[in-house]
Amino acid sequence: MADERGLAEQLGELGLAAGDVVLVHASLSGTGLNAPMLRDALLTAVGEQGTLVVPAFTTENSDTSTAHLRLVEGMTPTQAAAFRATMPAFDPATTPSTGMGRLAESVRTASGAVRSTHPQVSFAALGRRAAQLLSGHPLSSHFGEDSPMGALYRAGARVLMINVGFSVCTAFHLAEYRTGAPERRYRCVVRGADGPQWTEYEDITLDDSDFGIIGDAFDAVDGNRVHKGQLGGTTARLFPIRDAVDHAMAWMTEKRP
Repeated sequence: MADERGLAEQLGELGLAAGDVVLVHASLSGTGLNAPMLRDALLTAVGEQGTLVVPAFTTENSDTSTAHLRLVEGMTPTQAAAFRATMPAFDPATTPSTGMGRLAESVRTASGAVRSTHPQVSFAALGRRAAQLLSGHPLSSHFGEDSPMGALYRAGARVLMINVGFSVCTAFHLAEYRTGAPERRYRCVVRGADGPQWTEYEDITLDDSDFGIIGDAFDAVDGNRVHKGQLGGTTARLFPIRDAVDHAMAWMTEKRP
């Protein structure tokens, strides 16, 4: 099993460099990788001037998400209403992410970590630009221009995918904003002056059903844009977020209805 130094060297061979801003999606299940060790190796690779960003999503904090609907599946209307009434409000300081994996939680809970404030799709970060990149995250912009995703695009960040495919590449969502996806209503529970309160807002309809296809096409167009390699015995891909989003915009413009 690779140690922290070995992992940092492998990340360098993959193309990650000092000063980089990197958004990481990772599934460590079955890899043998230790989340804190990988986190520290990533921080070593990007150095004191770099920044590590991870998704810290809480999609179950809603009654309009598919994650919530799975939770209440099979309940009677009365049971579902009772469940909804006891759902805790999102607290960026304490609410765990759901389904984002051990690396994301390791970053979120690390000393000095910063987290954006969106109650469904927050990001967590460590490093020099963490506070700057995550400072704005309005309700009505899950992954839009004024969200951390827009800030990552402007910063020229890279995306690192460890043991996962393009189907979870959230950077592609920014392309949905830029191509004019239709809007819908969302609801989630947040902290109010007197305790948890429900809030409703509008944002675009997010659809990741074709992200795997978009990513495969991105990888095939120019293999030099996607650097592939081994990381602690599993596979990893590193690529510029701008190239990925620009490709997704062109693909969606041509192929989405």
